Amino acid sequence: MSAGTALIVGASRALGLGLATEYARRGWDVIGTVRGDRRTGLHDLADASGGRVTVESLDMTEPAEIDALRERLAGRTLDLLFVNAGVARGDIPVGEVPTEMFVEVMVTNALSPMRVIESLRPLVAPAGTIGVMSSRQGSLALNTRGGQDVYRASKSALNQLMRSYAVRYADASHTLLLMCPGHVRTELGGPAAPLTIDQSIPGVADTIDRHAGEPGLKFLNYQDETVPW
Repeated sequence: MSAGTALIVGASRALGLGLATEYARRGWDVIGTVRGDRRTGLHDLADASGGRVTVESLDMTEPAEIDALRERLAGRTLDLLFVNAGVARGDIPVGEVPTEMFVEVMVTNALSPMRVIESLRPLVAPAGTIGVMSSRQGSLALNTRGGQDVYRASKSALNQLMRSYAVRYADASHTLLLMCPGHVRTELGGPAAPLTIDQSIPGVADTIDRHAGEPGLKFLNYQDETVPW
């Protein structure tokens, strides 16, 4: 896939920052979003990029902020729209999860990414790619050990919502990807995870680029293997 313009939502740190860094390294123009006005690694990347990387503010759980971002980007064409942002709130059995925690995780991990995609899809080039960071923990078939009940449920919901989106816009030519980065050593993945960001993210980008121009929805991991639903 030739270099273009990528918008990466949730690029302040960890996997999102890694993806922004990787696409900038590949010669892309990268727009990354951060929540709030604090200094992040994305700002450092932008400062060193010679204008190739720019920073936008977005709390994607606030619809008004999504609308404002769309207005600021009006007239831009995105070759890749990728939503990375998400949260986990601990390994708690679902019967013990406070309602407000359940709502927070579902709104952040499932509803908000879809609001971003629905709002910004007109900016994506006809042959462009729309992707979200999913997880093998969102796979029903691979859930043989349980645990992380609400996080798993949120990623399964995200997968289902993307499938509905794909059906609704079946006539569109966008490539739609649910990406599993593997078990990565981040705050979310934990210190014992087998993969580093540097081992995962180039594979994520390779997989995204390899499927550019292929309409329809795929659930893939960083090694370009199909993840069972």
